[in-house]
Amino acid sequence: MTDALPPDHTPSGASTGAGNAAAPTEVRVMFDRIANRYDLMNLLISAFQEPRWRRLLVERAGLRPGDAALDVASGTGKVAADLQDRVAPFGRVLGVDLSPGMIAVARDRYTDRVGLEYVVGDALALPTEDATFDAATIAFGMRNLPDYRRGFEEMTRSVRPGGRVLCLEIARPRSRLARFMRWWFDRIVPVIGRLAGQGAAYGYLVRSVQAYPSPERIAEIMAEAGLVDVRWQGLTGGIVTLHEGTVPER
Repeated sequence: MTDALPPDHTPSGASTGAGNAAAPTEVRVMFDRIANRYDLMNLLISAFQEPRWRRLLVERAGLRPGDAALDVASGTGKVAADLQDRVAPFGRVLGVDLSPGMIAVARDRYTDRVGLEYVVGDALALPTEDATFDAATIAFGMRNLPDYRRGFEEMTRSVRPGGRVLCLEIARPRSRLARFMRWWFDRIVPVIGRLAGQGAAYGYLVRSVQAYPSPERIAEIMAEAGLVDVRWQGLTGGIVTLHEGTVPER
């Protein structure tokens, strides 16, 4: 597929079983289109829970001043910037995203941060050397990848033995407490997207979550990618899951 996509083209959100069925070009074009509204929309569709989820992700990375961190599918750069707060003043953080539009927002927003870099890159072929980071994170990006296992393998490759790999992602909640959040996500999120003029993109969001594997299966994929001590927990009634794994000693 080439870049010559209709301006309103949106990926289907379907899954191949191994990953998102959409071609990377489709995903990139969609995120380029919504980059300037992405943060506000994230806050609204999460019912204002996104900052709390992000803080927990960063805390669980276990970083200290002087460490190095990698944030994959970095989007507008918020997670990477929060990681940089943990590793400052002498540490470094690299944020990688497929979308030039998203990276442009991140660079403009955090241009004055020393030790924080954002680059356009492929999550399935990260522009990183082996075992060079103390932790790697991905927030709300794994379900967009065409190969989940390869995504985790690349993060694992990039992190030193003993380091952490973490994945924060929207899930399909099962508990009674989560019924409201599920209703909100399935019914209200598409409406919010339409009111913002991005109904197709946020329709994709709902469909991609519906096609994403269960938390148990994601834990299995992480183990298949070489991680050990894999664990996960549901947040806000299970509407979001935080998976954690450790790169084994070699």
